[in-house]
Amino acid sequence: MRLDARGRRCPLPILDLARHIDEVAVGATITVEADDPAARPDVQAWCRMRGHEYAGESRAEDGTPAYTVRRLH
Repeated sequence: MRLDARGRRCPLPILDLARHIDEVAVGATITVEADDPAARPDVQAWCRMRGHEYAGESRAEDGTPAYTVRRLH
C-alpha cells in the first residue's frame, strides 16, 4: 500500500500512517510518500514507538522520498 502525503506537514504524514497501518496484513509493508523533511525521522520514531519495522527509504516515480514500514503485529 502507498500513501500520498505530499504537501502535508508534520504530523499529518504520521497520522496518515497510523490511520492506515491496520489496512495491511501483518508482515506486509506500507509506504508513505512525503516531501516534508521531518517525515524521515518521524516515521523512524513512530516505528520504534509502535513496534513496527522501518524498512527503508526509496523514491517515488516523481522523486518524492518514500518511507516503507513493515507491519509486525
